[in-house]
Amino acid sequence: MISIARLLLIGGFLSGAMLFSADQARAQIVAIGASNVAGKGVSSSDAWPAQLEGMLVAKGRNVHVTNAGISGDTNAGMLARLDSAVPQGTKIVLLDQYGGGWNARRFGKGDQNAELAAIQARLRSRGIRVIPMWRNPALRSYLQPDGIHFTAEGHRLVATKMLPSVMGAVH
Repeated sequence: MISIARLLLIGGFLSGAMLFSADQARAQIVAIGASNVAGKGVSSSDAWPAQLEGMLVAKGRNVHVTNAGISGDTNAGMLARLDSAVPQGTKIVLLDQYGGGWNARRFGKGDQNAELAAIQARLRSRGIRVIPMWRNPALRSYLQPDGIHFTAEGHRLVATKMLPSVMGAVH
């Protein structure tokens, strides 16, 4: 006869195994960059990483997109925080290849191409697929009055344009 303690132990083990399996099935994606990743000037739900997650889930993908954007960040800053911003288990990084360099030049720190290359190399060495954030001159029509940051519609356009690439990377 099985004791109640053993049943509880077995039940706890099975529940933990099911939770582990569910977490493993969920693709972890991190969006990293500066203010146009962070969503400066729009709500967090309107920033393109959140909109992209919603679009992926609507298409049946079991994903979570973490927004690791920081307004004013530089490529050197992203490189310095890369290991903490992109945790183990991350499958895909959506990388802003523009904002960090723009901020660096604004702060008189050069264009930081070496740091951007180092970010990509470190991610790839960890087996993480890097997908650049979609950027196009068409976004000029979707800027806030500051002429720098995307409107909610601009964020939606970025998410929509990135959707096919990310869907192809998420199995």
